[in-house]
Amino acid sequence: MMSSIVVSVLVLKPVELVWQTYNEPKHMENWNFASDDWFCPSALSDFKVGGSFKSTMAAKDGSFAFDFEGIYDVIKPNQQVSYHMADGRKVDVLFTPNGLHTHVSVTFDIETYNEPELQRQGWQAILDNFKRYTESL
Repeated sequence: MMSSIVVSVLVLKPVELVWQTYNEPKHMENWNFASDDWFCPSALSDFKVGGSFKSTMAAKDGSFAFDFEGIYDVIKPNQQVSYHMADGRKVDVLFTPNGLHTHVSVTFDIETYNEPELQRQGWQAILDNFKRYTESL
């Protein structure tokens, strides 16, 4: 059984906007990277159960890029998105509204190539970037 890690943020926006910016490719391209020296040049999504998604994360200096992709398993509007990646790892994203704010938590199965703390830091950095972007709208 794989171990998992949870990262989370409180976004100071209503759940409908948070849901939209998390799941729509036109928004993903603005936040789906961990640091300022990276960017997301493309994001595609067939947003339905059984549909796939793919976003590219790339270093701005052109030194490295990779695709992050998976298949949607659960979609409950304004509540939950779950998916699995090609290597079988699962990710569960929960959206919990609290008035005009939304708590977003991401639980992901760890991979074996990088230390768990490095993975937690990377996923948290992306989620923090998502929060900054969404709150700027």
